[in-house]
Order: sequence, then structure tokens, then C-alpha cells
Amino acid sequence: MTWTSDDLPPTHTITPMGWVRVVVRGVAVGVVTFGCLALLLLLRIIERPLFGQGRPVTPYITQFVCRAAFVLMGIGYTRIGTPMVGAGAVVANHSSWLDVFALNASKRIYFVSKAEVAGWPGIGWLARATGTVFIARNRTQAAAQVDVFRERLSHGHKLLFFPEGTSTDGQQVLEFKPTLFAAFFDRALRDTLAIQPVSVVYSAPNGVDARHYGWWGEMDFATHLLATLAQSPQGGVTVIYHDPVKVADFDDRKALAAHLQRVVQHGHLERLDHRGGEGS
Repeated sequence: MTWTSDDLPPTHTITPMGWVRVVVRGVAVGVVTFGCLALLLLLRIIERPLFGQGRPVTPYITQFVCRAAFVLMGIGYTRIGTPMVGAGAVVANHSSWLDVFALNASKRIYFVSKAEVAGWPGIGWLARATGTVFIARNRTQAAAQVDVFRERLSHGHKLLFFPEGTSTDGQQVLEFKPTLFAAFFDRALRDTLAIQPVSVVYSAPNGVDARHYGWWGEMDFATHLLATLAQSPQGGVTVIYHDPVKVADFDDRKALAAHLQRVVQHGHLERLDHRGGEGS
């Protein structure tokens, strides 16, 4: 279900200098993104037969692109805490398409997405190229999902989930859907799987709507992208890594989902309050 709000931010008006920034930043980000994607696909020709899903090299290219994107767009990036070591799952709140860059910039991860995304023009192709795990969200596919997770985890992968199931305006964290955690309680995963909660917090530039980087509901991607590229000065994003937890320490998926939501929500709210204090 898509989260939405009738109270949308003001329409972005791009000035002549803003359009200059759109062109300069857009070209720079495009060259880096698609140039590196071409390199990634070439390397996968060698990497796939030798390592299958192991991917010992290409994820570093994805990580470089995501780090470079923030530099090229002029958006500040801050990391707090330490990404966990070894295979496991990562859960985070979801506010924007920028989350993909923010969460990949600090650590090599693989997003878990609904199966329909694989067929989306452009985005689906990029997702497949970077190793996204596609799942069908119905109970009849539960066993198959466990098999996929086991395979990917056996290669040391970190699988990233957005348990809210939708994106927001970046000013709140919605309830985590317990159904997304059902597969983790399979006996094949429960005793060994660790999950790290992560809070992603955006700060808009001074004098700009606090929801500036949020992308939700029926907001148009192209319009939001152009507004982001045109903005000057830019704001920033903070990615907060909390302590991982073991699935085996929880009685059921509802208890696990509730705990992870509280941790992510607390980190998110605390950082928003901190940023508010800086601007006052």
C-alpha cells in the first residue's frame, strides 16, 4: 500500500542557474553511473561463470557510484555507527529514491524487492544488474524465498529490506510489516541470521521545506530528480547503523518487527531533533 499525504511540499521552481546545475550535475552523475554500469556488466561476463552469485568485484563498483553521486550532486553524507560484518539482513526506513545511494554508499548490500520491479523499464534492468533479489509477496512462495535467501546469505551477502512497504516524506517511520519477517523464522535461517536496523535521515537546506528529499505517493520521479539536481545549497543525509540483533532471540515475527521498528524510529527521531537544534 502506498503512503501519501494531501499536504505536499510547494512545487519546485527551477531558476536559470538551477537549470545550469541540472545539466552539469545530471551529466556528471549520468556519466559515472552508466559508465560504471557498463564496466560492471563487462566484469560480470567473467565474474558470473567463476563465482555465480559470489560477486567478489562488481559490488565495489556499485558502492563507488553511490558515494560519487552524493559528491557530484553536492549532498552531504554522514555515517554513524558500524555496518555489521558477515552475511545477514539489513532493515531501514524508506523516504526516497536517494535511499538506494545512501545505503549502498557505506556497505555492499543487495536490495530485496517485489517481483514486479524486475519488469519495470530502466529501473528493473538496473536492479537486475546490481544483484537485487526479487521475491513474490505471497505465502505460496515462502519456501522458495527461504531457498533464495539461504543461497545469497551463503555467499556472504547482506540483504536490504524496507519493512514499511512504502516510502514517506522522511519525517516519520511507519509501522514495520511483520509478514516481511516470516521467512527469517524458518529453521534454515532462524538460528544463524542476524539483522541490523538502520535509520536514514535527510536534512533539507536551511529555509527549504523539511520534506525536500522525500519522495512518496504519486510524486513524479523526473520532477523530483530535477529539483534535487537544481537545489543549491544542498542539504544532507545521515545513515545510522544500530546494533544487530539475532532472530533467534525473538519469539515470533511480530516481536522482531516491533523491536526493529522501535530502534529505527528512535534513531530517526533523535537525529531529526538534533538537526532541528542545529537550525534553531
